[in-house]
Amino acid sequence: MSIKVRYFASLGEQVGRSESELTFSQAMTVRDVWQLDTIEKSIPDNVLVAINMEYADLDIQVQDGDEVAFFPPVTGG
Repeated sequence: MSIKVRYFASLGEQVGRSESELTFSQAMTVRDVWQLDTIEKSIPDNVLVAINMEYADLDIQVQDGDEVAFFPPVTGG
Protein backbone atom coordinates (compact mmCIF):
# COMPACT_ATOMS: atom_id res chain seq x y z
CA MET A 1 0.00 0.00 0.00
CA SER A 2 1.12 3.53 -0.63
CA ILE A 3 -0.05 6.81 0.92
CA LYS A 4 0.95 10.46 0.78
CA VAL A 5 1.70 12.22 4.07
CA ARG A 6 1.61 16.02 4.41
CA TYR A 7 2.75 18.23 7.29
CA PHE A 8 1.52 21.80 7.60
CA ALA A 9 2.99 24.88 9.29
CA SER A 10 5.19 24.20 12.34
CA LEU A 11 4.76 20.43 12.01
CA GLY A 12 6.61 20.53 8.68
CA GLU A 13 9.42 22.39 10.40
CA GLN A 14 9.53 19.82 13.22
CA VAL A 15 9.81 16.83 10.92
CA GLY A 16 12.01 18.57 8.35
CA ARG A 17 9.73 18.25 5.31
CA SER A 18 6.27 19.19 4.12
CA GLU A 19 5.36 15.85 2.55
CA SER A 20 6.46 12.29 1.93
CA GLU A 21 5.30 9.02 0.39
CA LEU A 22 5.04 5.86 2.50
CA THR A 23 4.81 2.29 1.27
CA PHE A 24 3.87 -0.47 3.69
CA SER A 25 2.38 -3.95 3.67
CA GLN A 26 0.48 -4.15 6.96
CA ALA A 27 -2.59 -2.34 8.26
CA MET A 28 -1.75 1.02 9.83
CA THR A 29 -3.57 3.71 11.76
CA VAL A 30 -2.92 7.43 11.41
CA ARG A 31 -0.94 7.24 14.66
CA ASP A 32 1.23 4.46 13.15
CA VAL A 33 1.84 6.62 10.08
CA TRP A 34 3.12 9.47 12.27
CA GLN A 35 5.46 7.16 14.18
CA LEU A 36 6.82 5.48 11.06
CA ASP A 37 7.32 8.68 9.07
CA THR A 38 8.78 10.82 11.84
CA ILE A 39 11.09 8.14 13.23
CA GLU A 40 9.13 7.83 16.45
CA LYS A 41 8.99 11.54 17.38
CA SER A 42 6.19 12.16 19.84
CA ILE A 43 3.01 13.34 18.23
CA PRO A 44 2.17 16.83 19.55
CA ASP A 45 -0.85 17.29 21.79
CA ASN A 46 -4.02 18.42 20.04
CA VAL A 47 -2.65 17.77 16.54
CA LEU A 48 -5.36 17.83 13.87
CA VAL A 49 -5.51 15.10 11.24
CA ALA A 50 -7.29 14.79 7.91
CA ILE A 51 -7.59 11.79 5.62
CA ASN A 52 -8.42 12.77 2.06
CA MET A 53 -9.33 16.28 3.24
CA GLU A 54 -11.78 15.15 5.94
CA TYR A 55 -10.96 15.44 9.64
CA ALA A 56 -10.16 12.10 11.21
CA ASP A 57 -9.10 10.48 14.46
CA LEU A 58 -5.58 9.20 15.16
CA ASP A 59 -6.88 5.64 15.48
CA ILE A 60 -8.51 5.47 12.03
CA GLN A 61 -6.95 2.92 9.70
CA VAL A 62 -5.50 4.29 6.47
CA GLN A 63 -6.20 2.76 3.06
CA ASP A 64 -4.13 2.43 -0.10
CA GLY A 65 -3.97 5.75 -1.95
CA ASP A 66 -5.01 7.90 1.03
CA GLU A 67 -3.57 11.33 1.70
CA VAL A 68 -2.95 11.88 5.42
CA ALA A 69 -2.39 15.46 6.58
CA PHE A 70 -1.21 16.66 9.98
CA PHE A 71 -1.96 20.19 11.20
CA PRO A 72 -0.83 21.98 14.36
CA PRO A 73 -3.60 23.11 16.72
CA VAL A 74 -5.35 26.23 15.44
CA THR A 75 -5.98 29.17 17.72
CA GLY A 76 -7.99 32.28 17.04
CA GLY A 77 -8.89 35.44 18.70
